[in-house]
Amino acid sequence: MNWGKKNILLTGGAGFLGSHVNEELLSRGAKEENIMIPRFENCDLREKENCKEAVKEKDIVIHLAANVGGIGYNQKYPADLFYDNIVMNTHLMEEARKEDVGKYVSLGTVCAYPNYTPVPFKEEDLWNGYPEETNAPYGLAKKMQLVQSKTYREQYGFNSIFLIPVNLYGPRDNFDPERSHVVPALIKKIYAAKQEGKSHITAWGTGKPTREFFYVGDAARGIAEATEKYDKSEPVNLGSGEEISIKALVELLKELMNFKGGIKWDTSKLDGQPRRKLDVSKAKKEFGFEAEVSFEEGLRKTIDWYLENKDRLGL
Repeated sequence: MNWGKKNILLTGGAGFLGSHVNEELLSRGAKEENIMIPRFENCDLREKENCKEAVKEKDIVIHLAANVGGIGYNQKYPADLFYDNIVMNTHLMEEARKEDVGKYVSLGTVCAYPNYTPVPFKEEDLWNGYPEETNAPYGLAKKMQLVQSKTYREQYGFNSIFLIPVNLYGPRDNFDPERSHVVPALIKKIYAAKQEGKSHITAWGTGKPTREFFYVGDAARGIAEATEKYDKSEPVNLGSGEEISIKALVELLKELMNFKGGIKWDTSKLDGQPRRKLDVSKAKKEFGFEAEVSFEEGLRKTIDWYLENKDRLGL
């Protein structure tokens, strides 16, 4: 793919994942002036007319924009998460189809998998049950992109793909306590406990669930590789293929941040899905993608970024 000749719409391009995808595309030869990154303030993609305008004369759409947050945010705003995502996703793909965009890349979520999916999660298990309750509205809204993608390819020959990334982390993550996911939330808690001389931190749930974490730089590279080389509507997992319990994660972060205090588990908070680990063999087979950054290395990069930027950004 000659990125330098492509006009690209990168929704969510100013966000956590999107900023890394933008850098990845530029490193592959895309021209900054040819990458359009809409901002919510003047381009609310829940509005059909804004979607219509955004896709004009675009060769590629990479749709990363989403209303998203952690377990607490999911519990507080389930209707917003469902409505905002399903409306935005549906309008944008429809307008891209009508504009005859050459390649459309949509991102799903690991939250779309059934609550008790056999581990490791295989793409063919995606429809074998209802998602975990706290994530279901968001997960189902995102999964409808897959239905739209498949039907649009079947009826219109529209070249759209659907990627399913696992839990992301890395520099520029969201450290807002209301919206952050587990890694940035714990980093912030541990740092605050050290500063305040606390004897412990409080972590949500029991610590027993497991998660797979995927470094954001690897995710950006995977999205770019799929954009270049994958042209089927069947979903593809993107992840590291490694699994760790939340308890082990907390202990590892304590070690990396040199925090000697204890952990108190707030079992009044929900654990979420019991286990998450993806089968990532399809990504390697279809477009040669494998994660490269080890979990410990990625955590160190994330911690370093937070410590360097927390004051400047008010984190």
